[in-house]
Amino acid sequence: MYGSLLGLAVGDALGVPVEFNAPGSFKEVTGFREGGSHNLKAGEWSDDTSLALALAKSLIDSKGFDPQDQMERYLAWYQEGYLSVNGECFDIGNTTREALEHFADTQEPYSGPDHSNSAGNGSLMRIAPIPIYFFSKKEEVLKYARLSSCTTHQHPLVVECCTYFAHLLWRALLGEDKDKLLSPDNHPFTEEINLELKEVIKGSYKTKNPPQIKARGYVVLSLEAALWAFYNSDNFKSGALLAVNLGDDADTVGAIYGQLAGAYYGKKSIPLEWLDKLACCDFIMDLSQRLVYHAEW
Repeated sequence: MYGSLLGLAVGDALGVPVEFNAPGSFKEVTGFREGGSHNLKAGEWSDDTSLALALAKSLIDSKGFDPQDQMERYLAWYQEGYLSVNGECFDIGNTTREALEHFADTQEPYSGPDHSNSAGNGSLMRIAPIPIYFFSKKEEVLKYARLSSCTTHQHPLVVECCTYFAHLLWRALLGEDKDKLLSPDNHPFTEEINLELKEVIKGSYKTKNPPQIKARGYVVLSLEAALWAFYNSDNFKSGALLAVNLGDDADTVGAIYGQLAGAYYGKKSIPLEWLDKLACCDFIMDLSQRLVYHAEW
């Protein structure tokens, strides 16, 4: 179970130096590197990891799901650099910013907008703590995946993507083999869902390659890209490099891939040379252990 949160951070750190870069416009990523738009050191990570750590800390300290506490932590990250790799908020998505500013004004924990421009990947990228903490109760995994998204992202498509992905993470943590995990029948929905997500569940990524696969901020494209990397690899490292070399929103696609691959392959699958250079690795590992220890069994 420790692999999912670590995998998220590793994927984020691999991708963030080439975030916003068009596919093919940068030297191929083969490991951690410094620089990028945020001028980070090699192995440092972005908002994807910060918000996942904040969610994990909230679940542990609140002894369960407390949306008010989660949003207070997210706001502290935004305003004060809480759980940031360098003590400041240097990267934030528009929808997350809109939600946090609304929360600051109203104290309404479910502040996520649901307008047509809010279907981004900002809640999908941090979801891993939910299926870990609620591992023993499938219905709670699904319920709190939905509610976890709604704090910052209430667009129905985003909520559906988070629900589906949390289900995948939960099944991966159970030890499901890859063919069953990615089967079109392996989904939690009993009612009609968005047609774009339905195509992803049916396996759209299995017959596509770049440039049809795009690492964009639109939630369905991010999910499809991460699943493409997972499907087309047989170990954590090769899939992570497939994900981040897509460019564009490389850190978030890397983080989404890392959650699933880390859950599926386990911590042992993540290259030691990456863990050795990952910023705050000991802290993330300790938090992962605490999350499992305090989980609702």
